[in-house]
Amino acid sequence: MQYAWLIWSSLLIIIWLAVYFTLGSKEKKREMLAVSLWTSLLGLTEPFFVPEYWSPPSLFNLALRTGFDIESLIFSFGIGGLAAALYEKIFYVKHQVISQMERPGRRHRLHFWAIVSAPIIFIILLVATNLSPIYIAAIAMTVGGLFAWYCRPDLKRKMLVSALIFFGLYFVYFLTLIAMFPGYVEQVWNLKVISGVLILGVPLEELLFALSFGFLWSSIYEHLSWRKVHEKL
Repeated sequence: MQYAWLIWSSLLIIIWLAVYFTLGSKEKKREMLAVSLWTSLLGLTEPFFVPEYWSPPSLFNLALRTGFDIESLIFSFGIGGLAAALYEKIFYVKHQVISQMERPGRRHRLHFWAIVSAPIIFIILLVATNLSPIYIAAIAMTVGGLFAWYCRPDLKRKMLVSALIFFGLYFVYFLTLIAMFPGYVEQVWNLKVISGVLILGVPLEELLFALSFGFLWSSIYEHLSWRKVHEKL
């Protein structure tokens, strides 16, 4: 099982490529790629999760020796673009830049705080509590998503539906890990310090992560680029 993490994260890139090359416009492809590149940096947070949450064997045994690993960068790249693009893959969506005249609105003044709220909450809870980092991440992304929703209520449908779509995809994707490497979850995840609840073999905490990540991350491109969504339902 030494290369399970590498194989599994590489499988995510295959899914990413399948979605990317079937997107209907250059703008959507640009959005997906840009979000993925920025999200890949989340892979650098892996030391918060190793070995407290899990201890995956990795290339050159980097995860266990340093906390960092190459697979986390690949994985983060994949989930970021998928969370941002899946909704627009399924529904007809166009973007329009928010004008300078619209931006000074009361809620838009919270734009900066909506973007940085999740990492701030994560750091505060990490320092002030003994919660497992996976719960802290889920709480931070959920609260950050609600803050983003308040700031940009026009994105609420995309955020809610994207959370469910990404949850479904991630659930199925995780089942491929269980099918390819039976017993891997029990060997690698630190089930004693989390709930220990497995749903078809998938740790409950992974599903909470998927929901909260899809909820927040589906709106990140619109926030950073000052764009609003127009849909043809």
